Amino acid sequence: MASLRKTHPLLKIANNALVDLPAPSNISVWWNFGSLLGLCLITQILTGLFLAMHYTADIATAFSSVAHICRDVNYGWLIRNLHANGASFFFICIYMHIGRGLYYGSYLYKETWNIGVVLLLLVMMTAFVGYVLPWGQMSFWGATVITNLLSAVPYIGNDLVQWIWGG
Repeated sequence: MASLRKTHPLLKIANNALVDLPAPSNISVWWNFGSLLGLCLITQILTGLFLAMHYTADIATAFSSVAHICRDVNYGWLIRNLHANGASFFFICIYMHIGRGLYYGSYLYKETWNIGVVLLLLVMMTAFVGYVLPWGQMSFWGATVITNLLSAVPYIGNDLVQWIWGG
């Protein structure tokens, strides 16, 4: 008699996708980091949406809204810490994913590799914006340093920095 997981329609889908999934013989633990990146991304999106519900996007009140989330919102401190530490874990996973790609020669597939580089740059920019949002002293000076790097652009650098800062 066939097992229930191979005959029941819903269990058959799960069985084919998770249990009896064919895998190459040379697969190792290094291949988990792409999936972990997806899990981290989902966690970051969910915690970020929760934090955005209580965040005030104003220079005068941004820092106090973060303090409000940590002190007054139920489990806000936990969600904020999950979000902050999740960003660090996301970057650990992304660097391990890149390392695996370098080790196994994934850079030879130029289109895929270039898309990965573009995604890495987008993730770094998004992380920078997330670092600046609380608008504390570390956020302010981090934003100052990064935006002042643009002043090295010939001819328009200083005007570009002034424009970004809204001046």
